[in-house]
Amino acid sequence: MEAYLDNSATTRCLESVKDIVVKTMMEDYGNPSSRHRKGVEAERYLKEARETIAATMKVSEKEIFFTSGGTESNNWALIGAALANRRAGNHIITSAIEHAAVIQPMMYLEKLGFCVTYLPVDGQGHVSLEDLKAALCQETILVSIMYVNNEMGAVEPIEEIGKIVKGYRPDILFHVDAIQAYGKYRIYPKRLGIDLLSVSGHKIHGPKGTGFLFVKEKTKIRPLILGGGQQRGMRSGTDNVPGIAGLGVAAGEAYQNFDKKVGHMYELKHRMSKGLCKLPEVTLNSDDGESSAPHIVSASFRGVRSEVLLHALEDRGIYVSSGSACSSNKKLPVSTVLKEIHLERELLETTLRFSFCEQTTVEEIDYCLEALGELLPVLRRYTRH
Repeated sequence: MEAYLDNSATTRCLESVKDIVVKTMMEDYGNPSSRHRKGVEAERYLKEARETIAATMKVSEKEIFFTSGGTESNNWALIGAALANRRAGNHIITSAIEHAAVIQPMMYLEKLGFCVTYLPVDGQGHVSLEDLKAALCQETILVSIMYVNNEMGAVEPIEEIGKIVKGYRPDILFHVDAIQAYGKYRIYPKRLGIDLLSVSGHKIHGPKGTGFLFVKEKTKIRPLILGGGQQRGMRSGTDNVPGIAGLGVAAGEAYQNFDKKVGHMYELKHRMSKGLCKLPEVTLNSDDGESSAPHIVSASFRGVRSEVLLHALEDRGIYVSSGSACSSNKKLPVSTVLKEIHLERELLETTLRFSFCEQTTVEEIDYCLEALGELLPVLRRYTRH
């Protein structure tokens, strides 16, 4: 048996996504910038995807711009907005537990002379609204807070943050990295005070290398990719028709039978959390309630290095993560997120992330828990001797 419990790293494409990708690669393969029929057919796929995505968030199709994924969307939102609004101020606010695709652009902006405030989080990974209020100042031009933390699933108080930011000064831009939230929550940017919102396709059963950035109308932002003037001059480059078409299908399906899907993921999460709590010397880092996302469980296994346990589970056909898939390749010694929540030092290198999707089964959860129950005593004896 196999158990794929690493859906926050990537998801399997839907059959409907695969079908439209193949069709647009093999049949309707025109360049949407071409003026002939093949080009018009290709342009229709872009239009349909844009309409589908816009409808899921109750925004205008003109506010959706396609990108190569979450990293590009975050980079464009932060660097493009900061540079476009520099005359208004040079202060930016974010949290200390953002994804590297936010933290590294922030570090780049600091080198350009911007001042960045990194808000701390509590033991559950939530930013303090009081800290946010204290950080806002007349120089603030941009606030960027993730909707769901990718490592431990903490859900940030986005609605309250939006109210605070816009209440302080309406022209401060509010960016949200929704890469782990889109498809798991109903997100309506205009109700939440969001000006910029980033989404990645492969987290919602779409193709890798796809994503979009919501840019609220009249938001001042500079393009980062210049060239042929595609997407109204805001994001040049030949449109990735197969990827965009697949992204549109995935986005539409993500919000079909939505409550049932999310309910199923919460059931899986409760089952996993309950099972982990029965195992000796296991610490849950994710809240089991609704202040944490339905699809992510983070746990630490005292006395067993995460890499050792990850590969022991892999040998049994169980696939999990030791943290963010994007940062694990860089051989970072310890997760910044776990440090920021002040996790006990002995547990920092013993943490795994289990992440689900609507296709994950109860049998996969039970198989993983059974394997952990068998492996942990053996691995701890080996480690301690």
